[in-house]
Amino acid sequence: MTAALCLIAGTALVPGCGQQRVTPAQVRAQAGGATLSAEAFASDPGGTPTDCREAKCIALTFDAGPGPHTAELLDILKEKKVHATFFLLGKNHVLAHPDLVRREAAEGHEIGNHTWTHRRLDELTPDRIRDELARTQEAIERITGKAPTLMRPPQGGTNESVGSAARSLGLAQVLWSATASDYATTDTRLIGDRILDRASRDGIILLHDIYDGTVPAVPRIVDELRARGYTFVTVPQLLAPASPQPGTVYHP
Repeated sequence: MTAALCLIAGTALVPGCGQQRVTPAQVRAQAGGATLSAEAFASDPGGTPTDCREAKCIALTFDAGPGPHTAELLDILKEKKVHATFFLLGKNHVLAHPDLVRREAAEGHEIGNHTWTHRRLDELTPDRIRDELARTQEAIERITGKAPTLMRPPQGGTNESVGSAARSLGLAQVLWSATASDYATTDTRLIGDRILDRASRDGIILLHDIYDGTVPAVPRIVDELRARGYTFVTVPQLLAPASPQPGTVYHP
């Protein structure tokens, strides 16, 4: 492919990508003094509205589900009064667990697109990229009644062709600032340590609810970050009062 690549290197984008890349703080600043809608307000456990232009916000996101551990995770998030963002895989996940997809949406979590088969999109033709995203869009919309407005490219691999397909489907691209590499370990303590070491204001945490060690780490992550003054939000709440723009790459 001739399009310039735009890849993750640690937690930074390699220069040379033609796509627009913005941080949550930048996009909020561009919105100026706009008033937040009721849906855009995050709330702390006591129900107090929180504006991320003033508060210390962080977004918890989970990739590649639903799976066997998702119901337990949803129980934890409900108990902790946390809304997260789920980037779902279509084949063998969304289709296999429609009740969990419905539950995620019904309980106030944001649903995003993580492709149909988890192929690296920057290695595919434009038609294949669109197919990977469109099939998952359609499956999620059939189940929840709403098509996602966010997508996460597998392994962070994106380029101008990915951006073009995402834009045509109404999808913003969401990367991350902190990950535990939980695909490589089942050590719950280590997963928690990595996230707690890397957490930052306006951060987007990447975890997976399909691995054995991850979900048990979530209560500690939530409790310790709350003790540090963080409010947990969905990705759209992190960007408010701006709205995610199709094709744009959001990367803290």
